[in-house]
Amino acid sequence: MQAPAHTETTEKIALLRLSAGAVYCLGVASRSVAAIVGGYVLAALVTMLLSVSLPMARSEAVMTATLLSFAIYTCAVMWVFATRSALRAWLGLLIPAAVIAAILQWMDALSWSLA
Repeated sequence: MQAPAHTETTEKIALLRLSAGAVYCLGVASRSVAAIVGGYVLAALVTMLLSVSLPMARSEAVMTATLLSFAIYTCAVMWVFATRSALRAWLGLLIPAAVIAAILQWMDALSWSLA
Protein backbone atom coordinates (compact mmCIF):
# COMPACT_ATOMS: atom_id res chain seq x y z
CA MET A 1 0.00 0.00 0.00
CA GLN A 2 1.28 3.45 -0.87
CA ALA A 3 1.56 6.35 1.51
CA PRO A 4 -0.66 9.33 0.79
CA ALA A 5 0.85 11.96 -1.48
CA HIS A 6 0.39 14.75 1.03
CA THR A 7 2.88 13.22 3.47
CA GLU A 8 5.58 13.24 0.79
CA THR A 9 5.07 16.94 0.17
CA THR A 10 5.07 17.74 3.88
CA GLU A 11 8.33 15.80 4.26
CA LYS A 12 9.87 17.79 1.41
CA ILE A 13 8.71 21.07 2.97
CA ALA A 14 10.14 20.01 6.33
CA LEU A 15 13.49 19.34 4.67
CA LEU A 16 13.51 22.81 3.09
CA ARG A 17 12.95 24.59 6.39
CA LEU A 18 16.02 26.03 7.99
CA SER A 19 16.68 26.15 11.68
CA ALA A 20 16.67 29.48 13.46
CA GLY A 21 20.44 29.32 13.79
CA ALA A 22 20.90 28.74 10.07
CA VAL A 23 18.60 31.66 9.20
CA TYR A 24 20.56 33.89 11.60
CA CYS A 25 23.89 32.82 10.09
CA LEU A 26 22.63 33.46 6.55
CA GLY A 27 21.40 36.90 7.61
CA VAL A 28 24.76 37.78 9.11
CA ALA A 29 26.57 36.48 6.02
CA SER A 30 24.31 38.52 3.74
CA ARG A 31 24.86 41.65 5.82
CA SER A 32 28.61 41.05 5.80
CA VAL A 33 28.68 40.81 2.01
CA ALA A 34 26.45 43.90 1.80
CA ALA A 35 28.78 45.82 4.11
CA ILE A 36 31.96 44.79 2.32
CA VAL A 37 30.86 44.89 -1.32
CA GLY A 38 27.93 47.30 -1.21
CA GLY A 39 29.69 49.71 1.11
CA TYR A 40 32.73 49.76 -1.15
CA VAL A 41 30.65 50.36 -4.28
CA LEU A 42 28.70 53.15 -2.61
CA ALA A 43 31.84 54.81 -1.25
CA ALA A 44 33.57 54.55 -4.64
CA LEU A 45 30.61 56.09 -6.48
CA VAL A 46 30.30 58.93 -3.98
CA THR A 47 34.05 59.53 -4.32
CA MET A 48 33.71 59.72 -8.09
CA LEU A 49 30.77 62.11 -7.84
CA LEU A 50 32.56 64.38 -5.39
CA SER A 51 35.76 64.29 -7.44
CA VAL A 52 34.04 65.73 -10.49
CA SER A 53 31.65 68.09 -8.72
CA LEU A 54 33.61 69.79 -5.92
CA PRO A 55 34.44 73.39 -6.86
CA MET A 56 38.21 73.29 -6.38
CA ALA A 57 41.30 72.21 -8.24
CA ARG A 58 41.04 68.67 -9.58
CA SER A 59 43.84 67.30 -7.37
CA GLU A 60 42.33 68.87 -4.24
CA ALA A 61 38.85 67.61 -5.15
CA VAL A 62 40.15 64.07 -5.61
CA MET A 63 42.05 64.17 -2.32
CA THR A 64 39.06 65.58 -0.44
CA ALA A 65 36.69 63.01 -1.95
CA THR A 66 39.10 60.18 -1.17
CA LEU A 67 39.41 61.25 2.46
CA LEU A 68 35.63 61.51 2.76
CA SER A 69 35.24 58.03 1.28
CA PHE A 70 36.66 56.48 4.45
CA ALA A 71 33.91 58.08 6.53
CA ILE A 72 31.25 57.12 3.97
CA TYR A 73 32.38 53.49 3.94
CA THR A 74 32.43 53.36 7.75
CA CYS A 75 28.92 54.82 7.96
CA ALA A 76 27.66 52.36 5.32
CA VAL A 77 29.06 49.40 7.26
CA MET A 78 27.51 50.60 10.52
CA TRP A 79 24.18 51.25 8.80
CA VAL A 80 24.08 47.76 7.28
CA PHE A 81 24.29 46.15 10.69
CA ALA A 82 21.87 48.64 12.29
CA THR A 83 18.95 47.90 9.96
CA ARG A 84 16.16 45.48 10.79
CA SER A 85 16.69 43.11 7.89
CA ALA A 86 19.31 42.13 5.36
CA LEU A 87 16.95 43.08 2.53
CA ARG A 88 16.64 46.60 3.88
CA ALA A 89 20.43 46.78 4.18
CA TRP A 90 20.90 45.72 0.55
CA LEU A 91 18.23 48.10 -0.72
CA GLY A 92 19.65 50.95 1.34
CA LEU A 93 22.99 50.53 -0.41
CA LEU A 94 21.89 49.62 -3.92
CA ILE A 95 19.28 52.34 -4.44
CA PRO A 96 21.61 55.26 -3.61
CA ALA A 97 24.39 53.59 -5.60
CA ALA A 98 22.10 53.30 -8.64
CA VAL A 99 21.02 56.95 -8.32
CA ILE A 100 24.63 58.14 -8.04
CA ALA A 101 25.66 55.95 -10.98
CA ALA A 102 22.83 57.45 -13.04
CA ILE A 103 23.96 60.98 -12.13
CA LEU A 104 27.54 60.13 -13.07
CA GLN A 105 26.37 58.63 -16.36
CA TRP A 106 24.31 61.74 -17.06
CA MET A 107 27.39 63.89 -16.38
CA ASP A 108 29.46 61.70 -18.73
CA ALA A 109 31.83 61.10 -15.82
CA LEU A 110 31.27 57.35 -15.73
CA SER A 111 33.08 55.28 -18.31
CA TRP A 112 31.60 51.83 -18.87
CA SER A 113 33.85 50.82 -21.74
CA LEU A 114 36.94 48.75 -21.12
CA ALA A 115 38.72 50.00 -24.26
